[in-house]
Amino acid sequence: MKFTSSQALARAFALQTAATPWDRATAFDAVIDQTISSQQIVGLTVIAAKSGRIVYERSAGFGDREAGRAVEPNEVYRLASMTKAVVCITALALIQKGKMSLDDPVSRWLPYFRPGTRDGKQPVITVHHLMTHTAGLTYGFLEAEDGPYHKLGVSDGLDNGHLTLEENLRRLASAPLLYEPGTSWGYSLAIDVLGAVIEAVAQARLQDVVKTLVTDPLGLESMAFSVPTSTVVATPYADTQKPPVRMTDAFSLKFDQGSIVYSPSRAFNANAFPSGGVGMVGTARDYLTFLDALRTGGNGILEPAIVSAFASNAIGNLSVSIAGPGYGWGLGVAVLKDPNAAGLRSRQGSWNWSGVYGTSFWVDPSAELSVVALTNTAIGGMAGTFPTSLRRAAYAD
Repeated sequence: MKFTSSQALARAFALQTAATPWDRATAFDAVIDQTISSQQIVGLTVIAAKSGRIVYERSAGFGDREAGRAVEPNEVYRLASMTKAVVCITALALIQKGKMSLDDPVSRWLPYFRPGTRDGKQPVITVHHLMTHTAGLTYGFLEAEDGPYHKLGVSDGLDNGHLTLEENLRRLASAPLLYEPGTSWGYSLAIDVLGAVIEAVAQARLQDVVKTLVTDPLGLESMAFSVPTSTVVATPYADTQKPPVRMTDAFSLKFDQGSIVYSPSRAFNANAFPSGGVGMVGTARDYLTFLDALRTGGNGILEPAIVSAFASNAIGNLSVSIAGPGYGWGLGVAVLKDPNAAGLRSRQGSWNWSGVYGTSFWVDPSAELSVVALTNTAIGGMAGTFPTSLRRAAYAD
C-alpha cells in the first residue's frame, strides 16, 4: 500500500475496539484493583490489543493525588526509557532511506565524539553499537556517586539543566569507555548519542525528525519531547515509602550504585535538549498504536524486514544484565530468547522495555498481543510487583 500523506497513513492504521470481551480482562482487573488498593501505585493506565483490536483499556487511581484528580482516559505520562524504541525506529527509517548505515562510525556524523578506553585506545563506535547498547557507555545513575560521569557533570537526560545536547555529549566523550565496543552489553546513554546522529544526518532537530518519520505518520498527537505548561500530565510519585511520595523538582531516588535524579518540570521545558533515551511524554493509547504498527510489519513507516531486525536479537550471546536471564537485545528493545530462563509465559521472540518514571510495555507477536502499562509511580510501576503480575495475568490458565 502506498500512502500519499501522513494523514492517510494514520487513517490506514486504526486500532478497533473488540466487540467481544477478552478472556484475560478479569485477571487484569484483579491485578489493578490490588495494586491501587494496596497503594503500590498512585495512578495508572493499562491498554491491550489482540490481533489489531483493543481488548482492554482501563485507568485507575490518581493522576494528581493531592488535588484529588483521578487518572483521565487519555492521561499523558512521562515515558522515560520507552522513548528509546521511538528514537531507534526513527534511526531505522533513515537507514531505510539510505541516509545512514548501521555500520557507520559515529564519528562520521559527530566528529567530536571519540571516547577512549582506560588504556588509551580510541576504538570505533558504530551506529549498531549505539542501538544495541554495546558501545562501552553507561548511565550516571548506574555508577558510583564519585564516578566519572558525575565528575564531568554528564546529564542522564532526566534533569532540567541548561546543557545543549552537544555539550552533554562532549562531556560524555571525555569519560573512559567501560569496555571495547561490541564486547559486552551495558545499558547507557547510547540512544542520546543516537539522537545527535539523527540530527546530523537529517540536518534537523531530533523532535522534528521523530515527528516527521514516526509520530505524525501514525497520528500519535500526544507523543512529544515537551508539551505546553497548560497540558495535564500525570503527577509523578516515588515509592521510597508507602504510600508513595510526590516528587519534587528535582528529586533523587537511590538506584543501583547511584541515584536517579528526576526533574518532572523538564516535560514542559521546550529549551531542554531532546533526550533520545528518556525524553518523551505520551498517552497509553498512542504508544499502543506505535507498538501495534510495528507488530504488524511497520505499517508504512518501515519495511517488515527492518521491523523484524529491530525486534530480533542482535548481540549474540552477550548477557543483558538489566533485563535478566533469557533475554537478548535487538535494535532498540529487549528480546525474549528463552521464556523458561526468564520465568515467563510470553513466547520466544516477544519484545519489551520500560521506563524509570514507572512505565512498561511488551509485544508478543506469536500471540498477536501488545500491552502498554503506564503509571506515575517510580520505580514500582516499571519493575515492581505490578508489571510482573500484569504480565503473568495475560497468560494465566
